[in-house]
Amino acid sequence: MTQDFKRKKLNLQVEREFQLWLLVRILGVILLCSVVAGLILYLFARQETAASFYQAHIKIRRVSDLLFPVVAAGSLVSLASGVLLALFLPQKIAGPIYRIEKDLEQFKHGDLTVTIRLRQGDTLQDFSQNLNNMVISIRERVQAVKDDHGALQVLAADLDDPRLKEALNRQNKSLSQLKTD
Repeated sequence: MTQDFKRKKLNLQVEREFQLWLLVRILGVILLCSVVAGLILYLFARQETAASFYQAHIKIRRVSDLLFPVVAAGSLVSLASGVLLALFLPQKIAGPIYRIEKDLEQFKHGDLTVTIRLRQGDTLQDFSQNLNNMVISIRERVQAVKDDHGALQVLAADLDDPRLKEALNRQNKSLSQLKTD
């Protein structure tokens, strides 16, 4: 086994605001399911059993019949809540990720003028701002390299070295593929 692989520590303090947002949503669904199941159990438990001893005996004998609707209703509410959570919660994350991926695709092809813009209230605003800062930093560095390249071309015009001119032409071609304006 190589020494290059080092296990990193798990960082649980990543984006506290996002973690809190997600935790509140999930706990809300769990609380809703618990309240609905409790209400159904309470409504079934309030039914009177004292018409006669025989009726009470039948109801006591079939407690499973009493609990089945409670368990079934609680399960259905939990299932419906889980489905809704699975449908809509990822959209709050997947939408911004999709937008970021599309913008980074342009960056991959050399467009350094990319600015990632997310809708107001999207969950990954801080992440997109960090990416924008990175793109700005790279754009400034590439522009500095282009400026230095221009100065080198002026100096190389005085020299009559074909290898230098060929290298500058290759560098110029590579730099022209990067859009900074």
